[in-house]
Amino acid sequence: MEDDPSLLSPEEARVLGCLMEKETTTPEYYPMTLNSLCAACNQRSNRDPVTAWDERTVEAALDSLRRRRMAVMIHMAGSRVPKYRHTLDQVYGSLDDPMKAVLCELLVRNIQTPGELRTRTERLHPMADLADVEAAVQRLADYGTGPMVTILPPGAGRRVKAVAHLLCGPVSGISTEVPEPAAPAAREILPSPDWKAAMEAEIAALKQETASLREIVDRLKRLLD
Repeated sequence: MEDDPSLLSPEEARVLGCLMEKETTTPEYYPMTLNSLCAACNQRSNRDPVTAWDERTVEAALDSLRRRRMAVMIHMAGSRVPKYRHTLDQVYGSLDDPMKAVLCELLVRNIQTPGELRTRTERLHPMADLADVEAAVQRLADYGTGPMVTILPPGAGRRVKAVAHLLCGPVSGISTEVPEPAAPAAREILPSPDWKAAMEAEIAALKQETASLREIVDRLKRLLD
């Protein structure tokens, strides 16, 4: 199953999830440059696990998603670098907004309970209650060409049921377990060894977007003069 070419790699899943997320949360910066997408993948918030990928890793995932028709590269007027957007609708054409919100959160955070999904999808598509979340999850589980998510019953360290996406393949028993807290309390407050690289990537992405905005403002000034 691991060799199934139809399955996404963890890198492809994270990149796809970030494209879906930023399309809704920061539409003014979407489509995304490679630099800004790299920063999005390495965010220290709303991500599990936290990563410190370089542009080569993200670009390779993008190239694979483009071959799968799940992403495209576009050249926008006034932009010095190409930008990317997802084309998930070309592959899964009948996903409604609640389904996309749930899938997006699972792609960037992995296994979550319905309660966690209700809270975390608020920024993508507000859910009135848990019933709305569970209905969206069920539609994904019953998707016509094959289930996109699976519902994990309580057990293996979980007190309640949880949801996992299947775009990277079946969920193993090991990955469904909730990790035990680290014994030394100090470990919980130590920063990740990759925090500096992730922060630098975010700063670089912001600088790139600022430069693009300045170019647009300069062009508008010239047109008005």
